Amino acid sequence: MIDHILLAPYYLSLKLRHFLYDHGIRKSVKAAVPTVCIGNITVGGTGKTPHTELTLRTLLSMAEAGGKHFAVLSRGYKRRSKGFQQVMTDSTASFSGDEPLQIKTKFPEVTVAVDADRAEGCDFLCHPGKLKTSKKGRKCVNREFLPADLIVLDDAFQHRSLKPDLTVLLIDYNRPVMTDHLLPIGRLRDLRERTKAADVIIITKCPSFMEEQEKYGWMNSLGIRNFDPETLQGTNRSGRKQTILFSTIQYCEAVRIFPEGDAHYIYSKRAILFSGIANDTPLRSYLAGKYRIAGHITFGDHHKFTKADIRMLRSAASGEPTAVMVTTEKDAQRLREMKEVPEILRKRMFQVPIEAAFLTEHETAIFRQTLENLL
Repeated sequence: MIDHILLAPYYLSLKLRHFLYDHGIRKSVKAAVPTVCIGNITVGGTGKTPHTELTLRTLLSMAEAGGKHFAVLSRGYKRRSKGFQQVMTDSTASFSGDEPLQIKTKFPEVTVAVDADRAEGCDFLCHPGKLKTSKKGRKCVNREFLPADLIVLDDAFQHRSLKPDLTVLLIDYNRPVMTDHLLPIGRLRDLRERTKAADVIIITKCPSFMEEQEKYGWMNSLGIRNFDPETLQGTNRSGRKQTILFSTIQYCEAVRIFPEGDAHYIYSKRAILFSGIANDTPLRSYLAGKYRIAGHITFGDHHKFTKADIRMLRSAASGEPTAVMVTTEKDAQRLREMKEVPEILRKRMFQVPIEAAFLTEHETAIFRQTLENLL
């Protein structure tokens, strides 16, 4: 009962906001080109960036996409730059945010941009010439890019002012939204009922194999009825057709963060794990199968490393002179811009890339077909 009283102001404010958009009192606009929204209703950790990358890999692999130019638009969490900015491969995490920089590094042929105003950002991506005539656009440092033919919106599920053509909602297998609560008691930043607004729901971070019975259990908890195993679609309580998919996270071979990286350290028997992400437990479990974890240092999500942090890491490294130092891709983006990282650490620091993948080839084909329908 106390929980309901504490959550009432936040709950009512969200209900009112969605009511205004659902009934056209507040306006939602569509971009000039197809848009795919990748989002969630929880705070952090559902795999938005890996699934944005999965979407890009799928789009770029399509023969139908020949000649099409794709773009990604993100807020650029914790960046120092303002307004609309294009992310370049030589940008810094401070300028663009770590996740957009990671995406640009992996997909240099894709235009990656950041803008807190998603509607404005899409307009600039579709009409780059406006950057030269718009007062806001003049603040953009790098204005040269091709007009987008399709835009992937990273973390835009709550941005109701922009109406996407395809909405993909991510739900962490380990944190079901059906039993969670709104902030600050739980980890929900939006209403549970908002799951009904998605076109595609992906249960992320699943085990690499799931029994069909367990999958149907998820569908029942989400209120999905009349599920068709061929189309992977069912109907929710609002009568909306939804595609339900299941994905897992795959860890790739560790790669050096700095050019000085010495590959011999990868073959060490011991590792020091350090990270600044929402939850590094899966990465620790993965590394425990390859190394003895000799040290584990955690920072807050999207942590900006300081000189004191580097001293701490150097101290940990000195106590384990043969151990490899391992972190995440996102953390690596922020580390690269630090001049204070000494060479002795640069030689030992490696990142472990991750990729999202669907559990079955049929799910991969359905997702691909869904994207093809937008082109």
